[in-house]
Amino acid sequence: MQKPAKKPQKKTAAFFDVDNTLVCGSTSILFGRRAFTGGTIKRRDIWRFMWEQAMFIRRGEKNSKMADIKDRALSLTKGHSVQELADLMDVVYAKEIRPRLWPRSVERLRHHLEQGHEVWLVTAAPVELAEKIAEDLGATGALGTIVGHKDGVLTGELVGEALHGKAKRRAVKKLATERNLSLKKSWAYSDSVNDLPMLSAVGNAVAVNPDVQLRKYADAAGWEIMKQARRELRANK
Repeated sequence: MQKPAKKPQKKTAAFFDVDNTLVCGSTSILFGRRAFTGGTIKRRDIWRFMWEQAMFIRRGEKNSKMADIKDRALSLTKGHSVQELADLMDVVYAKEIRPRLWPRSVERLRHHLEQGHEVWLVTAAPVELAEKIAEDLGATGALGTIVGHKDGVLTGELVGEALHGKAKRRAVKKLATERNLSLKKSWAYSDSVNDLPMLSAVGNAVAVNPDVQLRKYADAAGWEIMKQARRELRANK
């Protein structure tokens, strides 16, 4: 009797949140601020976004506040072409995001790749922006919020739900099924207590520059805590 074929061994993955985990600050705010420079938004709104960026770095993510910021950032895309968005993403990444990549988070990401692990970015930011970061860093891929478009023109509305909180956990579990990943062997990195659903879905959770609530949880759970200072960004330039 022929022996049944062995099931392929499950792979290990590392899932990285982006805002304040891989990047210093909020990519949505950075996107909105760069979009404002086109001259269609009043100067006071530019300063408001800059202030929110500073507060985001200092205090961490607040659910209601960030939902408002993401909605306003996405609304800026309405009426523009898909190609315009792609061009803007190139500029936002080169000018705003790349200089703010946390060096040790990038080092950890590359370490996972060297170990043969899949590496996925998981963020509430537009998926095109997440894919841009993933491509530059050599990551396997990215999961992000999808901005709707019709006939090549952006609607400014989301397709499905924003990839946030429990939605990240659902997305990670779905990806694990599709790509034969072992969540028990996998890793997840985040700064925010809002990502507890994703962090608790894997066997190895790392709190990166954690907010107060996540730090308390990480301490109680015995998770690794990785702190990074802004001077590391300057040293990396």
